[in-house]
Amino acid sequence: MSCSNCSSTINGLLKGCDNDGDCISGNCGKLTVFDWLANMTLPADQEKFDIAEVRFKNGRKIFYKNTKKLPLCIGDVIAVETSPGHDIGVISLTGELVKVQMRKKNIAIDSKEILQIYRKATQKDIDNWVSAREKEPEIQKKSRLIISRLGLKMKLSDIEFQGDGNKATFYYTADERVDFRQLIRELAGTFSIRVEMKQVGLRQEASRLGGIGSCGRELCCSTWLTDFRSVSTSAARYQQLSLNPLKLAGQCGKLKCCLNYELDSYLDALKIFPDTKITLQTEKGRAFFQKMDIFKGWIWYAYEENPIQWHQLTVDQTNEIISLNKQNKKGRSLEDYALDQNLDKEEILGSIDIVGQNSLTRFDTQRRRKKRRNKKPRNRNRNPQNKSK
Repeated sequence: MSCSNCSSTINGLLKGCDNDGDCISGNCGKLTVFDWLANMTLPADQEKFDIAEVRFKNGRKIFYKNTKKLPLCIGDVIAVETSPGHDIGVISLTGELVKVQMRKKNIAIDSKEILQIYRKATQKDIDNWVSAREKEPEIQKKSRLIISRLGLKMKLSDIEFQGDGNKATFYYTADERVDFRQLIRELAGTFSIRVEMKQVGLRQEASRLGGIGSCGRELCCSTWLTDFRSVSTSAARYQQLSLNPLKLAGQCGKLKCCLNYELDSYLDALKIFPDTKITLQTEKGRAFFQKMDIFKGWIWYAYEENPIQWHQLTVDQTNEIISLNKQNKKGRSLEDYALDQNLDKEEILGSIDIVGQNSLTRFDTQRRRKKRRNKKPRNRNRNPQNKSK
């Protein structure tokens, strides 16, 4: 399900949403949840859940009670209760799945903080809402000038107007506590609106604004990621990544959330690896750890006397040397283990390369043969009488 602006062209290319994330179908917004229970009927003695999830600007979602039993569907524009006045939002989810979302956000069903839905938005409500949203970019520019003039150490990231246009929420980030009492007076007097200042973290700011990550896809925090778990540098160390802040940091300036995605797989693979602090005692001398390839099971060691030259070992070979060292015995030289490993590779390659699969010129020889075969019939078909003429 999608709106006409999100459909494809005749050539099959996507047009893209022209509503900037406010698609009327509800499927083009941020953090959209697919209602897979929409086509299922409830039991006869069970009533439909009377709380709906409403989406506002930049993926902000709040739950509201449908006390008037309005027939609501995903994508309906509604007017909801706020203090003071009313706000305009879009229905993003209804039915039984709303219970799951409320449980996920630790919101009780009988909470008194859940406000009610007034009505479906009229055309006048929508016009006032659109006109208020159009003022946001210009007011944001003027507000930043006021902040710089007052010398406040804060960054104004976004402005969100209420649906009736009487109130605006200013989202900002700051490293220290900011005294913005004078700022509120100037903003309220300049723009003739009620002002609410709301501080957000750097990850929440990136989630609201969105963007494209270094992977070429939209940011996870603005599309599907709802909980922001702490990311530490140990996650990068376990994955053998270079501790380069330019590569490990996201657009929010913090460590990328995707460092936690494959961390469990790396931790499981590292269980068979020995401790990197252990030195190997061999007949040729002491060897220190240099590098490892987790999924291929390779470890590189170098002698204390010659740290430039690295020797590749497998996990089993390394554990064998460590077990000998525990028995006060020295293992063979690293060159011998590397030689055994090369012999094993040759045996494996010999068993695989039966029909010359490893030959890089096997296709070239076939082409040459075809050319020679094509030339021979030409020589045979030549008529010697044409030469005498």
